[in-house]
Order: sequence, then C-alpha cells, then structure tokens
Amino acid sequence: MACLGAALGLRCITRALAVHPSRRAGWLALGAAAIGSGVWTLHVIAMMGFTIGEVRIAYDTLVTFASLLVAIAVAAVGVFAVGFLGRTVPAVLTGGCFTGLAIAAMHYTGMRGLRLRGDLEHAPSTVGMSVAVAVAGAVVALWCAVSVRRRYAGALAGVLLGFTITAAHYTGMAALTVHLHSSAREGSNGAGPVALLAPVLIGPVVFLFLAVVVVALDPPVPDAFPEPVPVRGRRTTRPSRAARPSRPGERPRERQ
Repeated sequence: MACLGAALGLRCITRALAVHPSRRAGWLALGAAAIGSGVWTLHVIAMMGFTIGEVRIAYDTLVTFASLLVAIAVAAVGVFAVGFLGRTVPAVLTGGCFTGLAIAAMHYTGMRGLRLRGDLEHAPSTVGMSVAVAVAGAVVALWCAVSVRRRYAGALAGVLLGFTITAAHYTGMAALTVHLHSSAREGSNGAGPVALLAPVLIGPVVFLFLAVVVVALDPPVPDAFPEPVPVRGRRTTRPSRAARPSRPGERPRERQ
C-alpha cells in the first residue's frame, strides 16, 4: 500500500509538470492525497500487528483520522513546491524535505491516538534517525521521479518512496518504549487491533484504487522528458571544377 500510494503520488506530480497550468493544481492535489493516504494506510496496517502481550490496545478514531489530514497537508506543501517551481534543485529539495516530514508527522501523530494503560516513551536519537530516513529517501525518490530520463524511473521512484515510508515507520517503532501501569492487564478482553482498525481503512483504500483508475484513464499527454530530436544539417560540398564559373574571357568548360 505504501508503494501504491507513493507511485500514484509521484505519477501525479510528473503528470502535473506536463499538462497545461490550468490543470496542474488538480493533479498536484491528487498526488498529495495519494502520498498521504499511502503513508497513513501503511501505518494503520502495520499497527494491526502491534501487540503488548495480553494488554488491551485501543485507538482514538478522531486522532487517527487527524493524522491522515496531517500527512496530506504537509505532503501538499512539498508536492506544490515541485509542481510550480519545476525541476530545479531547490524545488526538489524542498519537496523532498516536506514529503519526508509528512511521513514522520503522520507516524508520530498517529501514535498519539494509541490508548492503553501505560506511558509511551520515544528515544530522541532514534526519532531523529527515523526523520532523517524519511527525508533522505523522499528527496532521492522525488529527484528520481522528476529528473531522471529513463523509462522505469517513475516505477523505481515509487518503490523507493514506499520502502522509505516503511523504513521510517519501523525506525520510529524501534524508538518506542511502553511503560505499563500495574493495572494494565485488567480488563484485557475486548476487540483486538484488527477489529478496531480495519473499518477505518475502507475509505483511504477505496480512494487509492479510484486514483489508480483516474490516472489510468486520463488521456496521454506529451512526454514530460522529450528526447532531443537530432537535426541533420545539409552537407556542404565544394563545387566541382565543371560547375565553377568561368573566368572572364575563358570559354565555359563542358561537363564530361
């Protein structure tokens, strides 16, 4: 899901750079929503596998959905920076930094929605490492998507950004330590993470697959990276001796 959202988002960015400026904002908004939804969907699916023994874990639905909006909003800053500033180095760096920050912001906002009888503690150094992984991977993936003139560069960039999202998530989880309260195991019977989180996935997952349809059915546009067309110059040859003009008073030579 992370790779799907990342590939869709990057594809929308490259499409926005190729279409008429009047249509650019729509493609960029779709790209930001796809990247944010991919990040959020990965986080929710991954948290289905997060358990602490027999301790009951719940999730605040409002905070969980707020993390989705955070991811889309922060990613939009980076996406629009590239879309309207072009393929310049400052634009790619700005877009990659904000896309990486969107990954990190979504993760740690989503972790605020975790509800259990205990306290959560994050190691600052590992948190910083997760942010660095997110930003570095996003910059490289965005540069690959909009600057590399190769047929499979977009697909490679989507896979790279998808794995960056995954790596940032699990690096952030490695920074987590849970200090359980003495009564944490009381009343542990209840709905598990899968039952709690599966219903909230329906909307973003449906959106991602609808975005696939929109991108697939959109009429093709001129290549964002047109190959230079070689221009053949006319060969200039020296005129033959027979074709040279005759000197004054000289009889013109006949062509043999």
